[in-house]
Amino acid sequence: MVVREDVVSSRPANGSAGDRLVMVITPLAVLVVWEVSVRLGYLHSLFFPPPSLVFQTIARLTRSGELPGHVLISLQRVFLGFFLGAAPGVLLGMSMGWSRRVRAAIEPMVSALYPVPKVALLPMILLLFGIGELSKVVLVAIGAFFPAVINAMTGVMGISPVYFEAAANCGAGRWKTFTRVIIPGSLPVTLAGIRLAFGMALILVVTAEFVAARSGVGAMIWLAWETLRTEKLYAGVVTWAFLGLVSTWCLRWVEASVIRWRPHTS
Repeated sequence: MVVREDVVSSRPANGSAGDRLVMVITPLAVLVVWEVSVRLGYLHSLFFPPPSLVFQTIARLTRSGELPGHVLISLQRVFLGFFLGAAPGVLLGMSMGWSRRVRAAIEPMVSALYPVPKVALLPMILLLFGIGELSKVVLVAIGAFFPAVINAMTGVMGISPVYFEAAANCGAGRWKTFTRVIIPGSLPVTLAGIRLAFGMALILVVTAEFVAARSGVGAMIWLAWETLRTEKLYAGVVTWAFLGLVSTWCLRWVEASVIRWRPHTS
């Protein structure tokens, strides 16, 4: 049931100049092959608009303010739902990892609900909260909650009992144990869960906007599909993918800054 990324120190993907060069060359090569294939007629431009047209569309939509407007609306939903779901998820997960009784009470429900596709809950959420902003925020919050709670619980359970014994021998109360042992000891796995939770939030907000929104990146993509404006569809997808990449870099930087005792190789 554990959802986590490898928290054991390993060589980062961009740790050397050669790795960074490969990271740049590979997507550029894909774009060049794509562009050439369309211009030579191997790919239909209606279904695979050339990258040059896609980037021109992104530039045009950015200048007009349409794309930034949709992006800001979607990000507002993402951040609000993420914090409403991940923050209580982390606290509950730490409590479950620390207390057997809390874990026995909550873990069966988490185990049962986690495998349910969150998209499948959207009709129920729309029925309960309507098609306004709240339904999209609730869906994002539910999606962010489970990776956060499961990874936080796993992080606490992975702390060696020696640290709890040392804290008890030093006379630490529950609050000091929580702040000096639980939080720092579980932080690597917890932050990995937060990264997963944010990625889930990015996915679910677009899904919700497909169905129940007139604004946002998902709504823009869906309207472009309905009108066969595929260059605009690809522009929305590329923009959201870029934001996902940037968010991953930012969260990795936060991890490296917060977990200073964790060894990193360059």
